[in-house]
Amino acid sequence: MSRRKLTDEAMPASVKKLRCAVYTRKSTDEGLDKEFNTLDAQREACEAYIASQRAEGWVLVRDRYDDGGFSGGTLDRPALKRLLADIEQGLIDVVVLYKIDRLSRSLMDFAKLVETFEAHGVTFTSVTQSFSTTTSMGRLTLNILLSFAQYEREIIGERIRDKVAASKARGMWMGGKVPLGYDVADRKLVVNDAEAARVRRVFELFVETDSGVETVRRLQAEGVTAKSGRPIDKGDVYKILNLRTYIGEVTHKGNVYRGEHEAIVPRDLWERAHAVLQVSPRKRAAQNRQHAPALLKGLIYGVDGRALSPTHCVKNGRLYRYYVAQRVLKGDAPRDDGIVRRVSAAEIEAAVVDQVRALLRQPEVVVGTWLAARTEAPDLKEVEVRDALARLEPLWGELFPAEQARLMRSVVDRVVVGPGGADIRLRVEGLSSLVHDLTANALSASTVAA
Repeated sequence: MSRRKLTDEAMPASVKKLRCAVYTRKSTDEGLDKEFNTLDAQREACEAYIASQRAEGWVLVRDRYDDGGFSGGTLDRPALKRLLADIEQGLIDVVVLYKIDRLSRSLMDFAKLVETFEAHGVTFTSVTQSFSTTTSMGRLTLNILLSFAQYEREIIGERIRDKVAASKARGMWMGGKVPLGYDVADRKLVVNDAEAARVRRVFELFVETDSGVETVRRLQAEGVTAKSGRPIDKGDVYKILNLRTYIGEVTHKGNVYRGEHEAIVPRDLWERAHAVLQVSPRKRAAQNRQHAPALLKGLIYGVDGRALSPTHCVKNGRLYRYYVAQRVLKGDAPRDDGIVRRVSAAEIEAAVVDQVRALLRQPEVVVGTWLAARTEAPDLKEVEVRDALARLEPLWGELFPAEQARLMRSVVDRVVVGPGGADIRLRVEGLSSLVHDLTANALSASTVAA
């Protein structure tokens, strides 16, 4: 398409030049890749109209203001924003449109635009709808046109919502973020076998542990990731647990329909997971604490070198836990053999935790851990080790008992109890591994925060 250049010499000197900007819009991006599309047709009609007004001093500005794929129900459009910015800078005198609804389909938004135009002395015109806003009849005509434009937009929205509802009632997938476990082919969900195994693992661990926190910890330890490839987190776990897509269903506004896609989680596993979800997190935590493994199981010994075994009893509805010597359990321990026969689990566990916390602050332990950790991380600094060990103390109280027991086994080699007290021996290699995990988590958190 050839364009006719409008110059100041082509018009009488007494005629004031009016800089005209053409604004075009299309609600969808369908067909915009064609050589001559809807936006081009709108622009060609507007440029022809500007050329017909050359005697009135109308001159086309070079900038293009085309919004392809943007609804008229919002002002958040890149080309429109540029147009308004140029108007505010005094670069435009007239805005030329193919139809009024290309500028906006909302009465409220259009009123805002008109206010901005008037504030900067800018007028606008539609090449297919002849009227003047300088008269009351013209303003009435404009409001009527805009009312119909808004009505048309709302009708279109209702039709789209009805179509989505009808399609979901038939079990069709209507787009959006593709859930973990599926891919999209021919606008349908198809199972991604590798990701489906991750989804089932989430359900299995949650049923096994009764804990979202413990489920996340074990998933991260196994290297399970979200669809984006980042480590799976607690929010991901609960979204997966509540997404009925995984049992072959589609939901819409509280209604559940049979989906066209294949389920990847067995119904009985789903129901067991949701039976756990019906219990409040606080109550589940209390149950986990009550049934958690003994903190020092396999770590606590007597001076005779034999392990103490955890046991418990209930009196007056209250649970009492103990560690008891093997010889006592077998009934062959004389009274004067000098061994500790039984210790309160709560007391010895609290004492061991306090001593471990104190030992982790000792300079020699920090240095020893740093030297051991440097075999895998040569660039690790001593201050980073000290900070990592310091972070362990406030973290301890937030862990479930099962997590505390796992952490205790990783850093404690043995606890020997005798008449004179308890002797705790730490595992330096376990400490170095713990430091590596803590520093990696801290680095990841700082990267996300940045």
